[in-house]
Amino acid sequence: MRVALTGTPGTGKTTVSELLDSDLDVVHVNALVEDEGLYSEVDEDRDSKVADMEAVREWLAGEDDVLVESHLAHLVDVDRVVVLRCAPDELETRLTERGESPRKAEENAESEALDVILSEAVRIHGESKVYEVDTTGRTPEDVAADVDAAIAGDREPSAGDVDFTDYL
Repeated sequence: MRVALTGTPGTGKTTVSELLDSDLDVVHVNALVEDEGLYSEVDEDRDSKVADMEAVREWLAGEDDVLVESHLAHLVDVDRVVVLRCAPDELETRLTERGESPRKAEENAESEALDVILSEAVRIHGESKVYEVDTTGRTPEDVAADVDAAIAGDREPSAGDVDFTDYL
């Protein structure tokens, strides 16, 4: 079983991945990219490395029973995709509280309102493999329980249940 835990930065992916009650090994793609040098360039404007997704896919090719965690996780071959969602206002607050610039926080909030990652996940993997989990105002433990249910197949796929377009 290969599962992607994805979502806009700030939705709670890393926190939730540490609370899961699953036998899957967790691969944090952002750390993998940094540690293994799996990036093609540095984006100075965004102060970030541009992941070489082909190199990431090659590195993950032999990995089974894995949960791939990152805002890029839905871009790799997996059996299920769990997309964490968060109301844009709350997301913007989370990001600025952790030190992101107001511009970057607003950019991510707008991406969340536009369903950017959810749309990509559905386009790549199909609705039947995508599970949407809203983290807005919820404890990480409650969110982890929903993610565990998706991994175990105890929850129906859900894409498009969460709507934040009123933010726009």
